[in-house]
Amino acid sequence: MGKHLVIVGAGHAHLTVLKNLKKFKEAGHRVTVVSSSPMHYYSGMGPGMLSGIYRPEEIRFNVKKMSEDRSTAFVEDYVVKIRPQEKKIDLHSGNEISYDVLSLNTGSYVPAMEPLLVDKSIYTVKPIENLLVARGRITEDLKNKDLRITVVGGGPTGVEVAGNLERLAKNESGRCRITLVAGARLLSEFKSSVRKHALKSLTSRHIQVIEGARVTAVKDHTAELSNGDVLENDYVFLAVGVKPSPLFIDSGLPTGQDGGMLVNKFLQSVAYPELFGGGDCISFEPRPLPKVGVYAVRQNPILLHNLLSALNGGALQEFVPQETFLLALNMGDGTAVVRWHSLVWGGTLGFTLKNYIDRKFMKAFQV
Repeated sequence: MGKHLVIVGAGHAHLTVLKNLKKFKEAGHRVTVVSSSPMHYYSGMGPGMLSGIYRPEEIRFNVKKMSEDRSTAFVEDYVVKIRPQEKKIDLHSGNEISYDVLSLNTGSYVPAMEPLLVDKSIYTVKPIENLLVARGRITEDLKNKDLRITVVGGGPTGVEVAGNLERLAKNESGRCRITLVAGARLLSEFKSSVRKHALKSLTSRHIQVIEGARVTAVKDHTAELSNGDVLENDYVFLAVGVKPSPLFIDSGLPTGQDGGMLVNKFLQSVAYPELFGGGDCISFEPRPLPKVGVYAVRQNPILLHNLLSALNGGALQEFVPQETFLLALNMGDGTAVVRWHSLVWGGTLGFTLKNYIDRKFMKAFQV
């Protein structure tokens, strides 16, 4: 008798599974896809959508259509609790779904920065749809006034958002003062050559980069910094470190230090063998992994194999993370800063490479 696979979240790590849903049906199993939205936006191209390099439809996957084209039930909802002993999930709508095998790819979010006051002028960089909303508002405002925008966070996303905001203002023939508050140091987790290329790109376009300080509060269109400075602003973008949803802690599942579901080398819960996961929502027990899309993409074929094996009673396959990964930062001006092993460079060739890789990835899964 067939079993029931429930797929929660349509992030990067589930795309190959969604593309191959027919394999589960051919094996006699039933599949239900649960996602909070019928569309999933690719985060790697999000800053480019903000600036207008990409149209929204170029960077999103129609998850609902992917599911229904393969005769799979699609439920637009989100999970509020997992009951692993009962093999059930509770949905926000009040409904519940039973499962035999459950796979989770619920992504991550930018946590609220207490005591920041969140209002309509403050945008977190996740979910990616926020960038689309922000683009619309900023485009309208630039027609009437000069803008002051503060980007909080000195990691790759903060760098890309700052650079692409400058391009947005330039495209709209508007004037915009952009300040990036980088914390202790811009791109602190990367080698100095990456930092130098990114810093040169930003400052050459009159984007102010503040290091050695962090934002402690945002109120009344001002951002207060830990060094005592105060920045006046019309918009704030929060690009600080992301973390998994509290779903796993709230459900009593074993988690890593960041609250992600703790999984073994098979991307399988360390406590419940019928639970699997990938992407930003997991904590990989063998070793900590940076929350970058490349790992989620590489987990795709492993999850496909292991979900089929869990349903059919086959052997599981290990996920072996690569030691290094290609870093390509879209600076917003037609260039990118690229790092591959010890090689670092910036320029139009870098953006050509990133654009090719991103579009190839989109083409593989768009319907």
